[in-house]
Amino acid sequence: MDSNPSKQPNQQTVALTNHCCQSYQKGENLLEIVKPMAEWGVATMELLGIFIIIGFALYALIIEPIILLKQNKNEPIFYQVRQRLGRGILLGLEFLVAADIIHTVAVELTFKTVGILAIVVLIRTFLSFSLEAELTGHWPWQKK
Repeated sequence: MDSNPSKQPNQQTVALTNHCCQSYQKGENLLEIVKPMAEWGVATMELLGIFIIIGFALYALIIEPIILLKQNKNEPIFYQVRQRLGRGILLGLEFLVAADIIHTVAVELTFKTVGILAIVVLIRTFLSFSLEAELTGHWPWQKK
């Protein structure tokens, strides 16, 4: 063993090293807790988005026409069905985009996933704007 006292760690250095190692292990434990919760949340939001789209589609294609036919409103059926279906798709897309953002940020944060997220959000935003323009007859930023 080296008798030079300057090369041997003092008690403060040892305590600081142990504290840092314990903090690092706690951080790993926290990540082990947060990651499954985030994955569960992402799966829940994706399912919610899918169910919203399916639910609105079923409502728009089955229930809405029946209601309008009972009210003898034959003329606006196509318009109403189209409006309901479009609104359901828009709402479902919002949940799917939120799920993608949570997945990228909380579960798998790499340059590849951020790039994929950017492309997916860009496509879904374009779809949302297109649907909004189709449903309302003007772009979202234009006055009515």
